[in-house]
Amino acid sequence: MMTKKIILDCDPGHDDAIAILLAHGNPEIELLAVTTVVGNQTLPKVTRNALAVARIAGITGVPFAAGADRPLVRTIENAPDIHGESGMDGPVLPEPSIELDSRHAVDLIIDTIMAHEPGEITLVPTGGLTNIALAARKEPRIVERVKEVVLMGGGYHVGNWSAVAEFNIKIDPEAAHIVFNESWPVVMVGLDLTHQALATPEVVEKVQAVGTKPAQFVVELLEFFGITYKDAQGFDSPPVHDPCAVAYVIDPTIVQTVKVPIDIELTGTLTLGMTVADFRAPAPDDCTTWAATTLDADRFWDLIIDALNNIGEVEL
Repeated sequence: MMTKKIILDCDPGHDDAIAILLAHGNPEIELLAVTTVVGNQTLPKVTRNALAVARIAGITGVPFAAGADRPLVRTIENAPDIHGESGMDGPVLPEPSIELDSRHAVDLIIDTIMAHEPGEITLVPTGGLTNIALAARKEPRIVERVKEVVLMGGGYHVGNWSAVAEFNIKIDPEAAHIVFNESWPVVMVGLDLTHQALATPEVVEKVQAVGTKPAQFVVELLEFFGITYKDAQGFDSPPVHDPCAVAYVIDPTIVQTVKVPIDIELTGTLTLGMTVADFRAPAPDDCTTWAATTLDADRFWDLIIDALNNIGEVEL
């Protein structure tokens, strides 16, 4: 079976952690690298969280590298009201058992893409787009070599960090502008889609029933995430955003998309960071952006349960 090779660029983060577990536990995904970027918390915190998740999942032989510790232009914005002071409050995290790669994340991304054939690697950013933008600027040849960029971020009707802007885009809109305007295909898995990926009590029960330490870790993530999402945004069950992007790579039929021109608002007083999708007419032939619209939630959660079963028990 041909695996789908991905680089996961993330800012763990509760839902980023579940995205890592899904990528590791799904047999169709070959996880080539995990890179971290400032976002849900500071770079040291999210990087430490990523390494802790690697231990919880039993991930070995995959390079992890730390990347940008601030946005391209703007001041740092984090989300402690959602993810807590550690960036992954709730579970007790183990000490990491693997070392960081000595390279900057941007260099690891470039090196990995350039070492593979064109069209082999999909970039899956689930945080701010700073690392991806820097990589495209530092080594422009990667743009034509990447199969596609499947990102969690944005939304064509929905915002969460402002009335119209989603967190990952809003914290570094200049980086998002670079990524959306390069010539590679970009699939925006935004809030319109991810708000359909709700961790209901029935879902949490199914995760609990797996009965392993990694599954219990996910239960504890979802319990904390559920409380903060209820307090901050009024959700009865928390939306689990980031694994949706991985799920799309695994099986695009789980996520319906529409081809539509998308650009990033950089100057609006009230609309900074808005992902502006132009639905006024059919997308032109040269359009390279797609927006995710509809999720098959049952099949999505089945993928996560299957991944946890595949990971099995891990000794910590």
